[in-house]
Amino acid sequence: MRVLFVCSRNRLRSPTAEQVLGSIPGVEVDSAGVAPDAQTRLSAEQVEWADVIFVMENQHRTALSRRFSNHLKGKRVICLDIPDNYGYMDPELVTVLKKAIPRHLPSLSGALNPPNAV
Repeated sequence: MRVLFVCSRNRLRSPTAEQVLGSIPGVEVDSAGVAPDAQTRLSAEQVEWADVIFVMENQHRTALSRRFSNHLKGKRVICLDIPDNYGYMDPELVTVLKKAIPRHLPSLSGALNPPNAV
């Protein structure tokens, strides 16, 4: 499974999400931003590569649709509704991601939220 995370500047939220999912076997992860000054600016190649695209806010979905509508056919685009209130690898952001992603990709639930060891 190939998962792409998209935010504005690719500095905080999407790189954190990439890091959180990056160690799960069988999952390839990438991240990008839609802003002109993004660390990694979203490309058509990334959109085509992805099986699932998570955007952090609806404005990112809008930008994605405007720029890459012909590359989105058959792609799942999911908005996580995560505002730009967090730093990179902020523990609260990591927790939000670990709760939100499995709602849309249940197969990752065990990898993101392993049962507590007794």
